[in-house]
Amino acid sequence: MPHPDPCPLLRHPLQESSAFTPERLMDDVRQSRGVEPGPVPDICILEFDGDLTDWLVREGKATPCPQWACFHTTMWEINLAGQRCGIIARTIGGPYAVLIAEQLHAAGVRFLTGLTSAGRISPNLPLPCLVVADSAVRDEGTSYHYLAPEAEARCDAAVVRCLERELSATGWPVHAGRVWTTDAPYRETPSQLQDHARQGVLAVEMQAASLFAFGIARHAAVATVAVLSNATDHDGSQFDTGTMHDGLRFLEAIARAGRAYLNGEHS
Repeated sequence: MPHPDPCPLLRHPLQESSAFTPERLMDDVRQSRGVEPGPVPDICILEFDGDLTDWLVREGKATPCPQWACFHTTMWEINLAGQRCGIIARTIGGPYAVLIAEQLHAAGVRFLTGLTSAGRISPNLPLPCLVVADSAVRDEGTSYHYLAPEAEARCDAAVVRCLERELSATGWPVHAGRVWTTDAPYRETPSQLQDHARQGVLAVEMQAASLFAFGIARHAAVATVAVLSNATDHDGSQFDTGTMHDGLRFLEAIARAGRAYLNGEHS
């Protein structure tokens, strides 16, 4: 009997096409649920915490997008800075985020940004603040289905520049840098946090490496913005992500950044 592969995660046939595609799933959704034909927004935000999306819906600022063909999620449509945008809540973790990212890409979304709360690693950053991830340590599983094994996945520098510029207009402190993506937030050990801090990692979250790997493999514009809200070495108030109006300003900045990127305004 052959010995089982001790680590199949690191040996995926990356050049083979997929047996199951997002297009096929979405066709089934359209047929079974009578989803209206038509384009979805060019710009979409995955809002991982979900509280901001809930507030936008309660306030009547967001309405369901009838063209979104998905079994698992609702896309809400909102006008942000004069731009038609989509927002989807609570696609937490790399596997779920990329499942939905694949379908968004197949549906025609051209600029996708994850907005997440995150834990601070670098002691030099204030709490709260914003981090635009320019790369992510691949301590998760999804990215290895898209890219060959290596330590990090990177975000398109032009996307990072657009987001950093527009988010700075919110008045919040904004930093660009590396994050650590983990699948197991309750297994972050003190030694890991210390090692990552020494290596210049700014924050820890659960989606960036997976989304960046997907973006590289699919030639899609994908980004992650983290609201640093807590830290194990912080004695003050924890889990402060600002007000809902702060969150709306973040979304508007993301929409402006997406429009600038799509219009070629990268400098």
